[in-house]
Amino acid sequence: MAIVAISGLVGIWALLAPPAQRSAAYGLTILAASSLAAALIWLPARRQAARILPLDPESGLDAAALILVVILIGFLLGNQLSVDVLAQQAASGPALGPLDVIAQELPFLIAAFLGVGLFTRRSLPGCLERLGLVRPAPWQVCLALAAAGLFLAFSGGVEVLSQLLTPRLAEKVEVANQRLFGHLGDPLGIATIALAAGVCEESLFRGALQPRLGMFLTSLAFAAVHAQYGLSLDLLAVFVLALGLAALRRFANTTTAIVCHVAYNGLVGLGLGQRWLLLAVIGEAALVLLTAATFLTGRVGGRRFAK
Repeated sequence: MAIVAISGLVGIWALLAPPAQRSAAYGLTILAASSLAAALIWLPARRQAARILPLDPESGLDAAALILVVILIGFLLGNQLSVDVLAQQAASGPALGPLDVIAQELPFLIAAFLGVGLFTRRSLPGCLERLGLVRPAPWQVCLALAAAGLFLAFSGGVEVLSQLLTPRLAEKVEVANQRLFGHLGDPLGIATIALAAGVCEESLFRGALQPRLGMFLTSLAFAAVHAQYGLSLDLLAVFVLALGLAALRRFANTTTAIVCHVAYNGLVGLGLGQRWLLLAVIGEAALVLLTAATFLTGRVGGRRFAK
C-alpha cells in the first residue's frame, strides 16, 4: 500500500536527518510502525493477528483499518517520545473555540460512516445498525449515566495521584489544557465539546473500529489521538476510560457509550467541587440502583431471570 511506503520513507528520513526539535526516536518509532504495517499486508500475518483480534483476515477493508491504526499510533507515539508535547502545547497550542472543536471532531464521524460503507455497501439504516447507533433501552441510559459518574470519580483520583507523584508534570498538563480548552468554559463551549467529542469519537472508535480491531487496540488508538496530555498519568487514565467505554459498547451498544461520553465530558466541563461530593455520591448510588431495577424489570433482564 502506498501509505505504508510513504510512512516508511518518512521514518527513514527522520532517522537519518531528524527534523528540528525531534530526536532519532521519532524516526525509529515511525519506522517500526511502518514495518509492522508492511508485515500486515501479508495475509498469513493478518491470520495470526486474527487470533487475538476480531478482524476478518480476508477483508481488505479490515486490513486497511488495522494498518492505518498501526501507522497512526506509530506517528503519535514517535511525536510523544521525541518532543515535550506539553511544553509545546502550553507555549503555542491553539485556543479552541466551538467551531474548532466541531471541525476537529467531524472527520471522525465522516470516517465512521464511510468506513462501514455508507452508500457503497450499506444503506444509512444498515450503517447505523453496523455502528451500533440504536435506540438505547432505559437501563442502558441509566448504565451510561452511572458509568459517567464512576469515570469522573476515577479521573479525579488520577488527578490527585498525579499531583502527588508528578506535581511538575501535573502542572504542565493543567497549563496545556487551559490553553486548549480555556475558551470552552461557557455553556455553549461545554455543550459543544461534550456532544461533538461524544458522538463523533464514539461513532468511529467504538462503533466502526472496535468490532474489527477489538477493545485493547481501539482503546490504544483512542488514547493516542488525545496527545495533548503527553506521556503522563492523565494519558493512562484516558486509556482506562477508553476501555470502560469499550465495555459499554460490547455489552450494550455504541449509543450507550455516546451517552456516557457526553455526560462525562459535560460533568468535567461543569467542574464538580468538593461541596458537591456528597450529592454526587448519593446521585451515583441512585443511578446504580435505578440501572439494576430497570434492567431486572425490563424485557432483557426479565427473560434472563424469569427462571
